[in-house]
Amino acid sequence: MTPAEAALIGFVLLLVLLAGSMPVGFAMAIVGIIGFGLVVAPQAAFSMATIDLYTTFADYNLTTIPLFVLMGQVAFHTGISRGLFNAAYQWLGRLPGGLAMSTVGACTVFGAICGSGPATSATMAAVALPEMRRHKYDVELATGCVAAGGGLGMLIPPSIVFIVYAILTEQSIGKLFMAGIGPGLLICLLFCAVIYVECRRRPSLGPPGPVTTWRAKFSSLRGVWETVLLFLLVMGGMFLGFCTPTEAAAIGAAGTLLIALGKRELTWRKLRQCLNETVRTSCMVLTIVAGAIIFGRFLAVTRVPTNLATWLSGLPLPGWCIIGLILVFFFVAGCFLDALALDILTIPIFFPVIVALHYDPIWFGVMIVVVTMMGVITPPVGVCVYVVSGMARDVPLEKVFRGSLPFLWALGLAAILLTVWPQIATFLPGLIK
Repeated sequence: MTPAEAALIGFVLLLVLLAGSMPVGFAMAIVGIIGFGLVVAPQAAFSMATIDLYTTFADYNLTTIPLFVLMGQVAFHTGISRGLFNAAYQWLGRLPGGLAMSTVGACTVFGAICGSGPATSATMAAVALPEMRRHKYDVELATGCVAAGGGLGMLIPPSIVFIVYAILTEQSIGKLFMAGIGPGLLICLLFCAVIYVECRRRPSLGPPGPVTTWRAKFSSLRGVWETVLLFLLVMGGMFLGFCTPTEAAAIGAAGTLLIALGKRELTWRKLRQCLNETVRTSCMVLTIVAGAIIFGRFLAVTRVPTNLATWLSGLPLPGWCIIGLILVFFFVAGCFLDALALDILTIPIFFPVIVALHYDPIWFGVMIVVVTMMGVITPPVGVCVYVVSGMARDVPLEKVFRGSLPFLWALGLAAILLTVWPQIATFLPGLIK
């Protein structure tokens, strides 16, 4: 059996295991160990797996994941998200579709202390959907904007996907975080534009709310100061060089706990909930990372990624065509796989191609997230759509999918703008030494 044949059989086995509902991390680890054993030697496979599992779980940089997850969990359970939504509604509520725009704005800001798309969708579904129902918003628009807005949690720093991408490609976590700010704000504005156009065209979708006074607007900002403070502590500390990403994650988690204690919102029951969810989510992510590293070792000995990179970079096509084909692949595959699992599975294959074509790895990391954001709201496996559907059980799943589809145009336009003007993503990271 040649290494290429072993890689092909490995991919087929992986798909079979995933179709059988085996957890992604375990599936990749099993295929990686078996494949490595067939290509090299069984003893070498077990030795490799042992070393990789230990080095992964002992990696100091990966402590950022549970710390940022804890930060988001405490913010959710102690009501910080409610203040964000109320402030956004006071400023945008009087516009056509203002409540939906407020939801997108709140998703953007909450993403700055969460780092997960599904978690952002779940949080805003609990806060915003009852309000939009009360104001007679169309259920498709209401659920669709929550699902699409939740995807911003993947892009606005701190992002778990960025952390994993940085570790797999040996890029700077801080630079990736800074790179997500510009595109995140751009997509937020494009989502609001989609909502405004749809509601101007069909006013019944999202009737405007009452006019609020300037005093009420500025008064509502008191519910935002916690998030702004945490964002400045985390991102400002990294940008100015006062702390590493790991230290910034610890500062953010500690700051969230102190704010929750100061507001007297953190009970023992809520703290247990936060810790349980943090452990569950962190174990899931770390298991996927460890499985992906083992699977990546198997791919490395088959030389499939290197050969693919050589073949693609040698095609008689401009570099932008090859990049376009890769991004189309991420979009299609993102419709069937979870974004984090997809990125971990495919980055070892495509990253050598990006390096060979001399594209900026930071820019490519942002583009991957933007394209996979389309997958989280696209059938058949739009994870954010399923989260919102689970929160609004009386709304059929197909209605949530239909409500999220207009936002695909905004994400497609954002991808085009980032391709034409990559400085949208690379300007801020370029300021970091």
